[in-house]
Amino acid sequence: MPLSIDELRRKVEEYHNKGLNSQQIADELSLSQTTIQWLSSSNVPLDEETPSDIRVGWRSVAVKAARVEAVSYVFCDIIEEEIGEEVDTMVGISINGIPFAQAIAGQMDLELAVSRSISESEAGHLSEVFAHVSGKRVVVIDDVVSSGTTMRKTVQHLRESGAEVKLCLVLANKTEMNDIDGVPLRGLVRVVTV
Repeated sequence: MPLSIDELRRKVEEYHNKGLNSQQIADELSLSQTTIQWLSSSNVPLDEETPSDIRVGWRSVAVKAARVEAVSYVFCDIIEEEIGEEVDTMVGISINGIPFAQAIAGQMDLELAVSRSISESEAGHLSEVFAHVSGKRVVVIDDVVSSGTTMRKTVQHLRESGAEVKLCLVLANKTEMNDIDGVPLRGLVRVVTV
């Protein structure tokens, strides 16, 4: 896990050179796209216009399927607490929300859908390989909410696709938001600067 700004900048450059876009790099580093754009601007002095962000490292969970599944049991409990059985489909936001969506869907015997985040300016794409969402009650899951942009665009896109979005889940909520466009937002942890 890169710790310094210089190490993060090198990692961002490495990912850019591998062809990843800003959204994909933000997913890989669990940082906001604003921070990725700032890190990409090598001519910006470190003390000027530094974005406020917190990097969430959850690799200890992600490296073992059994750990993802164990954490997903907590998500299942949160779903039952928040909406009971009013859910048909889990929607995992690529890439980091997919393993949790799959584990939860398996534990709760739900359908699985996948939403790809494309970029900060585009709404995303619902994979046609997985479950359709039209007429379905869905729960959306991702690893981190930083600004809420990705989750907000996903909720909007799901609604436009005919889904009833019941709940949004994340491992870490880096905001003080408790909902996304009227949909309850729950995180395993809230990580905010005080």
